[in-house]
Amino acid sequence: MNAICFDLDGTLTDPKLGITRSIRYALEKLNRAVPLRDDDLTWCIGPPLIGSLEKLLGDRQAAEAALSIYRERFGDIGLYENEVYPGIREALAALIANGKRLFVATSKPSVYAERVIDHFDLSGFFEAVFGSELDGTRADKTELLAWVLKEKRLDPATTAMVGDRRYDIISGRNNGMPTVGVLYGYGPRSELVDAGATTLCDKPSDLPVVLVSDML
Repeated sequence: MNAICFDLDGTLTDPKLGITRSIRYALEKLNRAVPLRDDDLTWCIGPPLIGSLEKLLGDRQAAEAALSIYRERFGDIGLYENEVYPGIREALAALIANGKRLFVATSKPSVYAERVIDHFDLSGFFEAVFGSELDGTRADKTELLAWVLKEKRLDPATTAMVGDRRYDIISGRNNGMPTVGVLYGYGPRSELVDAGATTLCDKPSDLPVVLVSDML
């Protein structure tokens, strides 16, 4: 692999508290039923949030209202209720040492993704951070990756997509990219296998082994 695109939530960092608490905040503000546990909302981590809110609330208009309220809390507080997975920094450093070009490719709005990467001192590892716009532009990950490949003139055959959910795997495959599913995030093994991941990694320290070798 010459280049690697990394998902953010569930792949580089664990955003569980910030995302689930901000969803609960939005539901409470709308006087809607609120799940008792943060764990009941982890399925919302990964895919575009507007779709998850629509499933929770039953219609698009309510989901759009919830997303606006969600951002009130997430932009100030939830963004930082987050932590880098142990071993990620070491894995990224090893990939850089082996001459790999690294990028972030996330459905999260880039205005938030860039702040997360900067806050956790990860920006030095990445050439660029690619995300969606607040209006939903490029929230579809297939579209996002196509844009990354075009903007950076990357060959999809030698550019891997690394992520923890089926959306990461499917979008990579749709763009002709090898894909790595990570099992320490929020997508179960069955989800990643069914989506057609080229290979799987149990932990961050496995990433350099897979991405530097000829295993993809």
